[in-house]
Amino acid sequence: MDQALELQYALDTFYFLVMGALVMWMAAGFAMLEAGLVRAKNTAEILTKNVALFSISCIMYLICGYELMYGGGLFLSGIELDGAATAEALGATVLAESRDAGFDGGSVYANASDFFFQVVFVATAMSIVSGAVAERMKLWAFLAFAVVMTGVIYPMEGSWTWGGNDVFGIFNLGDLGFSDFAGSGIVHLAGAAAALAGVLVLGARKGKYGKDGQVYALPGANLPLATLGTFILWMGWFGFNGGSVLKLGDIASANSVAMVFLNTNTAAAGGAIAALVVARLMFGRADLTMMLNGALAGLVAITAEPSTPTALQATIFGAIGGILVVFSILTLDKLRIDDPVGAISVHGTCGILGLMLVPITGSASFSGQIIGALTIFIWVFAFSLVVWLILKLVMGIRVSEEEEYQGVDTSECGLEAYPEFVSS
Repeated sequence: MDQALELQYALDTFYFLVMGALVMWMAAGFAMLEAGLVRAKNTAEILTKNVALFSISCIMYLICGYELMYGGGLFLSGIELDGAATAEALGATVLAESRDAGFDGGSVYANASDFFFQVVFVATAMSIVSGAVAERMKLWAFLAFAVVMTGVIYPMEGSWTWGGNDVFGIFNLGDLGFSDFAGSGIVHLAGAAAALAGVLVLGARKGKYGKDGQVYALPGANLPLATLGTFILWMGWFGFNGGSVLKLGDIASANSVAMVFLNTNTAAAGGAIAALVVARLMFGRADLTMMLNGALAGLVAITAEPSTPTALQATIFGAIGGILVVFSILTLDKLRIDDPVGAISVHGTCGILGLMLVPITGSASFSGQIIGALTIFIWVFAFSLVVWLILKLVMGIRVSEEEEYQGVDTSECGLEAYPEFVSS
């Protein structure tokens, strides 16, 4: 019996870590997607941002973020945790059972696997901000915001949802019927809210909007790279949603993981095709960038609850996300909110959609989902807005007009991503 429990514990932990590694691979997807959708003169800077923000996320979540979110400190080694509490936190009762059988499942090592899985989610939320503020933000201002976002803003709202804490000690979102399986609201809406605050303070890129209300396209430099980034994100999402089942070592969990993988994949496909068709009907052509964002929109939409819908329902949910993201991108442009990669629409608009779809197949209530979405958005947007304004006052957040014209690669990084294509 002891050996069986040890094997199940090892399998669950291994699965957890592999899924975390898949989510970490999404950092590469965001980097490639954003590098493909910005102009060539801004490529090196956005790649620098993506590597730096991932590193900052890992350090800040280790120092204080995980403690704020779950009350489990890991920065100082040798911390021992109660086995039953760890089991509850991970959703894996086998840890408590194995502890009773004499196997140490309550050590810091068990908590380490949970930390690794959670920290890559933090980096995902911050990556959403990177694309929305691309091509005109100062690198160091962005990195300063990343410290606050990953160390305080995200962990606080995460503590009210996945952490199970009351919102400012007033009410508990879980008790109100709020549910977010893998983070349509907790991760994606939060990242989009921070991005929206930054974009509003930052302003649009030069040449994006005309005085006559005209919207001018500023095409990305490398659509093959953007397509590769989308496929990497699509693949990483299996870890994002599949890992949120939290374990694999029993029949029910294995079946749940299989269903989550199936629904995640078909939602992305539904979103891609729906966005492609809508773009064809509206613009008279197959718009690759809309299709890429449609696939991501479908993924965001199914993330709030990928385990309970049927495959047909998941496809429809993804398709709704793909349709919605096209209209959201066009609407933001009409409002002169400049988002070079469509991140606010993909992760914000479709993040809300994902939360609102949960009660259709899950046990959440519509009122609970609405309150949860508002709580996440208001907290992240308001706190982020204050931080952005402070950074603007203290160090400035926007590069000069000349630097923007020449490209932030030169001014912020001192090099060009494609030097052979730049005239001296």
